Amino acid sequence: MGQIIGYARVSSVGQSLDVQLDKLAEAGAEKVYQEKMSGKSAKDRQQLQAMLGYVREGDTVVITKLDRLGRSLADLLAIVEKLEEKGVTLRVLDQTFDTGSAQGRLMLSMLGAFAEFELELRKERQMDGIAKAKEQGKHLGRPKELDEEKVKERLKVGGLSPAGVAKELGIGRSTAYRIAKAMKDEGEL
Repeated sequence: MGQIIGYARVSSVGQSLDVQLDKLAEAGAEKVYQEKMSGKSAKDRQQLQAMLGYVREGDTVVITKLDRLGRSLADLLAIVEKLEEKGVTLRVLDQTFDTGSAQGRLMLSMLGAFAEFELELRKERQMDGIAKAKEQGKHLGRPKELDEEKVKERLKVGGLSPAGVAKELGIGRSTAYRIAKAMKDEGEL
């Protein structure tokens, strides 16, 4: 029988870990990793990474709620997969979820299906957005190559400064100054 390891996280500094820590202690957690962070991905959470590095086969990770472990379904599934690869079970106290049971594994499979579904929906929405942008004539992808002749014309005929040309044509000032210098060097300006 392995250790019971707790993990507690709050997403803002103003929140307290006390309620989670009490529940983890009641569940028999021998060691608890705790984090106060917001908006960080799993790889950026040092205590989570430390816990994942610490746990061994036969251990059980206990959390109070599923959302304490991962901010997104994909994040959550990746963490649970790491735990499973190490032979570690996950127990969620408030949702009676335990990957050591048949029901827990079924629930995990369902979460995986939902994550895949969520990914497909995101791809669909992205493709819809791209199609709509194309319909509206918006340029997608890399910026078009600079028409140097247009810059030269605006510098010569338009009487604009390189900064003015840059602003008018939506190009970098350094680009306009470089072209102006080349024109002066060649006697074109």
